[in-house]
Amino acid sequence: GALILVVLSLPPSLTLCFESWTSFLSRPSSECYSRGICRSCLGPRRMYSSSNNNKNRHCSHLARRLVRLTMSSSSEDALFLGGEDAQRLREEAQKLRKEIEQFEKKKADMEQEERKEIQAELEEKQAAIDRYSATIPILKPDGSTVAETITFPPRLDSNSKILVCEASLPLGILLGEHESLEGMTEVDEVAAGSNGELAGIQEGDVIRACTACKMEMDQPTWQLLAGGIGRPKTFRYMFSVDNKPFEQVMEAVGSNRLDPEGRPAILVLERTTTNTKDK
Repeated sequence: GALILVVLSLPPSLTLCFESWTSFLSRPSSECYSRGICRSCLGPRRMYSSSNNNKNRHCSHLARRLVRLTMSSSSEDALFLGGEDAQRLREEAQKLRKEIEQFEKKKADMEQEERKEIQAELEEKQAAIDRYSATIPILKPDGSTVAETITFPPRLDSNSKILVCEASLPLGILLGEHESLEGMTEVDEVAAGSNGELAGIQEGDVIRACTACKMEMDQPTWQLLAGGIGRPKTFRYMFSVDNKPFEQVMEAVGSNRLDPEGRPAILVLERTTTNTKDK
């Protein structure tokens, strides 16, 4: 009768668990009684029934299971608390993911900004190199001429640039030694309407290089084998004006009239960008 009262006092949610448990205990095991082992908990059995019929005796495990089932009615509250904890963890995880996404985006933006700064710096350096570079014909040892880009270190202020002018002789310009830069030659005057003015040469330009012509003996291999001395040939080459005596510069510029092909003279000039005559 006490067992029935306990069953009736169980919550409805535990009826199924209790029915499964009672169906298990409805089949008492003779081995459990003979060996003193409880088949439900595999622990020592303790008899509490006052009946003399051994078949109606049960383990004290029945009382313990009933207590567990009754106490398990509070498991819903525990499950509810666990749901709050899970929700809190999900919110924290979502917050952490957002922080990570923001950090990754900030990192990507910083890297992109750094790449832009590096690219801008490289472009600035390349612009400086281009500003002081010129493509001019270079005479090779085999007698051929190849157009190459040459970079000239600046001799004027940081606002200067390198440019190339081509003009036929006579140039119509007056050259002189630079007053403040030792070993440098500048353009003191440009005649109006002269070839130099038409080519874009301006007063104050500093000559960095120019074409020059020289005559040398051309000695082909077959003539050397035959004992010949070769024949004279005029070569045109680029003459560096930096730190050259003024007389050599004048001679180099004037030697362009020896060019058998009659090509215009090429002058590499350095000019300050603050020059109001710069176009």
